[in-house]
Amino acid sequence: MKNNKVINKAQGSEVWDTLKTLLISFMFFWLLSTYVVRPVQVQGSSMYPTLQTDAIGLSNILGVHLHGIERFDIAIIRMDTSAGYLVKRVVGLPGETVQYRDGKLYINGVETAEDFLDQEYISTQESPFSEDTEEYKLAEDEYFCMGDNRPVSRDSRYYGPFKESQISSKGVLILYPFNEFGVKSW
Repeated sequence: MKNNKVINKAQGSEVWDTLKTLLISFMFFWLLSTYVVRPVQVQGSSMYPTLQTDAIGLSNILGVHLHGIERFDIAIIRMDTSAGYLVKRVVGLPGETVQYRDGKLYINGVETAEDFLDQEYISTQESPFSEDTEEYKLAEDEYFCMGDNRPVSRDSRYYGPFKESQISSKGVLILYPFNEFGVKSW
């Protein structure tokens, strides 16, 4: 009889240890994904060829708080709709005027090079890669964001400027597919 009590106590201790481990792991994952990095899966081809459809990675939450949001950062944008979130590139910053004319980006009336765009990919497109847009005057908490694959991207040209509070993280460390492993604008 005494052996059974010892065995039951040992099993109870193992169950409690397992529950503690699970709880600590859950808390660690929650803290990490709330304040440091968030998991991201690229949906659609709006960031092609920079990011592949269905690519999986981690995005930098902490970087937004420590370094702010800079021009040409890749941004993870929370949406209030069923879309969940978007992965786009920051083109225009708060207070700026943004416009595309003749396929070129103009910030406050000055032509601005977009060296991150894949020129080889652009040359394969039959229609204009970046169509002309109206001039957007951004408020002090607004960002103009676009996909790198301009002809198919639904971005600020469709949704309008994004509020700073919608940008939850920036940059992506691609984990999968393995041949794309690496940091994209961290």
